[in-house]
Amino acid sequence: MQFYSTNNKDLRVSFQEAVFNSLPKDKGLYMPENIPQLDPYFIKHIQQYSFQEIAFEVAKAIIGDDIPAKDLKAIIQDAINFEAPVRFLSAETAVLELFHGPSYAFKDFGARFMSRVMGYYSKQGDQLLDVLVATSGDTGGAVALGFLGVAGTRVTILYPKGKVSKVQEEQLTTNGQNIRALEVDGTFDDCQALVKEAFNDPELNAVLRLTSANSINIARLIPQTFYYFWAYAQLKSQGMDQVVFTVPSGNFGNIGAGLLAYKMGLPVRQFVAGTNVNDTVPRFLDSGSYAPKPSVQTLANAMDVGNPSNWVRIQDLFDQDVNGLKDLVSAYTFDDEQTVAGMKDLFAQYGYVACPHTAIAYLASQAYRQAHPGEYASVFLSTAHPCKFPEAIAPDVFKAVKLPKGAEDLADKPKLAEPMKVDYTEFKQYLLNHQ
Repeated sequence: MQFYSTNNKDLRVSFQEAVFNSLPKDKGLYMPENIPQLDPYFIKHIQQYSFQEIAFEVAKAIIGDDIPAKDLKAIIQDAINFEAPVRFLSAETAVLELFHGPSYAFKDFGARFMSRVMGYYSKQGDQLLDVLVATSGDTGGAVALGFLGVAGTRVTILYPKGKVSKVQEEQLTTNGQNIRALEVDGTFDDCQALVKEAFNDPELNAVLRLTSANSINIARLIPQTFYYFWAYAQLKSQGMDQVVFTVPSGNFGNIGAGLLAYKMGLPVRQFVAGTNVNDTVPRFLDSGSYAPKPSVQTLANAMDVGNPSNWVRIQDLFDQDVNGLKDLVSAYTFDDEQTVAGMKDLFAQYGYVACPHTAIAYLASQAYRQAHPGEYASVFLSTAHPCKFPEAIAPDVFKAVKLPKGAEDLADKPKLAEPMKVDYTEFKQYLLNHQ
């Protein structure tokens, strides 16, 4: 499979080049030259396959022969070695839990798959691979743990000072080895801008072999499709085939993966994006005018994105057809007060403790069902374990949280992070001086 830039469909690169270059020189994003259609028989009988078998079929369809089947299976078996269960809260409402990986967040799927793919290709070259990543919360921890100890790689994580939770910060600043953390005195958008400028700096790229681990990397997007197919398989095993997925959305990579799965043949009735007050996309769907604005800090910090990078991929999937996009994607916005109310409602009604991002997805799913009643499974995505957000969850509710293995040990580890201003020259010098 070849991949093109969203800014130039005549450009064609291999999967390996798309993974390592991450961002085309024209500042677009890589997309597969065609969207493969999965065998209808496979979709019809998907409940008969395991999670790893489904992941392999999907990945093979997109990647093609760029990675031999035997090696691709081994990568998937190693990377996707934890569950993604659909838990029903009522007869029609369910939550897809994506936090059972090592960093307790959905981004483990993308980070682990991508790190194994990069490790596989890096065996063919001697130069150290420098992975740059900006994080608004969960990406950093997932990438840190995904790449920790992977030979031939070095990871530099940029995160906004004071704008990630305590557990999130501990996960990305306590690793050492080949993982470095930069505490940037700015916003996530500032961190992302520094990373993008580095990729487009010829002088820096002549010295370092740079790549990205953000959701702009195609190797992050592909594995996120896996759990949409797996969720559908779980629904099918219970006799359900009508589904609405509601996705907490910040940089729009997660819902973008769901839409890619849909284009590959996954039967989905509707996608619903739930956002916090960083509502660039909901405003676009309402008005048709795309007007990014500076990000605002909220309780759902991993969604504090004012200019979501992955939106261009979604528009590309729909060939810039705004009406077609609106037919399949709905969006709702909630502020912090509503988010807190959503967390309390989930616990009061179902005894379910949710992080702020999950609560927004729940609220959006309820808003959509109220506007569109019918017989379908409403599945909202839980993207992070609630243990990562003790400051955002009411103390009486947080008492019910069961800490996953390893979470208690993080607080005892020393913080390893360098302070950084929002200054590209300073960032560039750091990279050049710490080779």
